[in-house]
Amino acid sequence: MSKPLEPTLEALPNPFLRYFAATRPAFLSVTFVGCLLGLATATFSGIQVGPALATATLFFALMAHAGANVINDYYDALSGCDAANTERQFPFTGGSRFIQNGVLSLRATGIFGYALLAAVIPAGLWLTAVSGAELLLIGLAGLVVGWAYSAPPLQLQSRGLGEFAITAGWLLVVVGSDFVQRHGFAFVPVAAGLGFALLVANVLYINQFPDVKADAGAGKHTLVVKLGVARARWGYAVIAALAYGWPLSMVLLGQLPATALIALLPAIVSIAAARQLWSRAGQPAELAPALKLTILAASAHGLLLAIMMSLPWSRLT
Repeated sequence: MSKPLEPTLEALPNPFLRYFAATRPAFLSVTFVGCLLGLATATFSGIQVGPALATATLFFALMAHAGANVINDYYDALSGCDAANTERQFPFTGGSRFIQNGVLSLRATGIFGYALLAAVIPAGLWLTAVSGAELLLIGLAGLVVGWAYSAPPLQLQSRGLGEFAITAGWLLVVVGSDFVQRHGFAFVPVAAGLGFALLVANVLYINQFPDVKADAGAGKHTLVVKLGVARARWGYAVIAALAYGWPLSMVLLGQLPATALIALLPAIVSIAAARQLWSRAGQPAELAPALKLTILAASAHGLLLAIMMSLPWSRLT
């Protein structure tokens, strides 16, 4: 099977489509799932979900994720790691290639990324006004995490802290989506969301394996660079074990319904990905199937959990 073609200016003559594609829309699906999970936890608690608020929450969460994607491309271009990445597995690793292939300039990418993040602010203020002042803290924390993941001076991913940032970011997506409907904090979105957020972190973690040489050469000390490829293989299994262990413990403690155990089925997919990573970690060209399986596991877990928690017989009253 041939690899997907990287973007070119000739293939994207329409400016709107060009900028839209630069957000890497296919990878926004995990935020879509995170929002659905947050809405499901509100439903589980007996809250009537408002369609307008739910739609607005989803739209602006996707915009924030899009902005973070573009900002990541901008700073990876500045560091030189994407340009030097000859072992990338497009479209999963090595950036969007929009800057490197001359589709967008470095300056245009930076302006676009920050514009997307800035556009979320008025929307966040409106959602705060209609749901609760504490949402401002959730939104601010999410924007800071999305920016600090790539941008100096924090550059969390380059310090081996990217997985913590991603876990926090996608947990905030679930908690924030729940908060808008609930108008307050509760533990249930944490109970449901932390495992999902860890699986999203594993997507970013496994993506570091094909990029390890380019990252190291650019001084980007990701966790895989710090650990080395051989030892870093264990990290994937540890994150996955924590991701599935968390919802299991929440069911046993009565924080999630027994039906949530269905959401543990994607562990089979994570195990398959871990086995492939174990044998092919040092062969970037062979890692694409494991990268795909890791995305599938995160999305399937979140969707199954959202469905199970939305079922009438699972709800709290």
